[in-house]
Amino acid sequence: MAALLQTTIAGSLPKPEWLSTPGVLWAPWLLEGEALAEGKRDAVRLALFDQEHAGIDIVTDGEQTRRHFVTTLIENLDGVDFEHRQTVRIRNRYDAAVPVVVGPVARRHPVFADDARFLRGETQRKVKYTLPGPMTMVDTLYDAHYKSREKLATVFAEILNQEALAIEAAGVDVIQFDEPAFNVYFDEVRDWGIAALERAAQGLKCTTAVHICYGYGIKANIEWKKTLGSEWRQYESTFPLLARSKIAQVSLECANSHVPLELIGLLSGKDVLVGAIDVATDRVETPEEVAATIRAALKYVPAERVYPCTNCGMVPLGRGVARAKLKALGTGAALVRRELT
Repeated sequence: MAALLQTTIAGSLPKPEWLSTPGVLWAPWLLEGEALAEGKRDAVRLALFDQEHAGIDIVTDGEQTRRHFVTTLIENLDGVDFEHRQTVRIRNRYDAAVPVVVGPVARRHPVFADDARFLRGETQRKVKYTLPGPMTMVDTLYDAHYKSREKLATVFAEILNQEALAIEAAGVDVIQFDEPAFNVYFDEVRDWGIAALERAAQGLKCTTAVHICYGYGIKANIEWKKTLGSEWRQYESTFPLLARSKIAQVSLECANSHVPLELIGLLSGKDVLVGAIDVATDRVETPEEVAATIRAALKYVPAERVYPCTNCGMVPLGRGVARAKLKALGTGAALVRRELT
């Protein structure tokens, strides 16, 4: 029987400052050629070292080989123009100059399979690989070709499925699709978002997960959260839909948030990745604070289905802060695990 309360992270970790500028999304690489390739591999090794020494059970590559969790995949697709950008509103929250879909989108070759294979070979622990979800990909582009968010999401779902199957073949244990857009476009989630997500995961035999959060700890997201009031109930509309879906795990935000924890009871039958680390602050949680979040979640989800996790990715944080938060997550989960066993 697997150990209870296996820990994991949402995906990203800050990169070493010799690889890219710290605390900056879409930061350019500071190395080139073979030095960049080796630097990425070394960064993955460091990310694994930090996770393993913090007691994280299901590890990731920290997204060290990607400049951004969405656009790195899109850069490798046909039909998207990165030179002539358009400004769009990202998740109804902030404006960004984004690439433009100018023609049929197609995948030329496997994008992350080699990276996933390297990750698998560098650790004995279970590994998780993250991919952007189809709706979040749509929300990160200006579409001048399909002119339909649903049609573009369907195309992305098919591409993601090809990519996910190649990553699975590399030996990963969990593939997670990141869908922060699910916390914003509720009608679209109902009408086509869940279907697109399931199409992306079609045929996978490994564990599948979806990550839904309130975003990185960047200014635009922090300011948006201030407008949400005393209770954040966005999950209330998406969780019942996900409970009926074929996705096995749901990753959500709990720590230092206004999410009513009873909402996770809507995920009956699913593994719940309980965000017990706040990624929007440099303050490091104590292990007891992490344990308190886990204990609260256990009131609504059976222990065998709870996986302590981070609220979201930690790429905007300093490396020292991220390491300390990883340690708090691992130690806090161990406290509750001892209580249960």
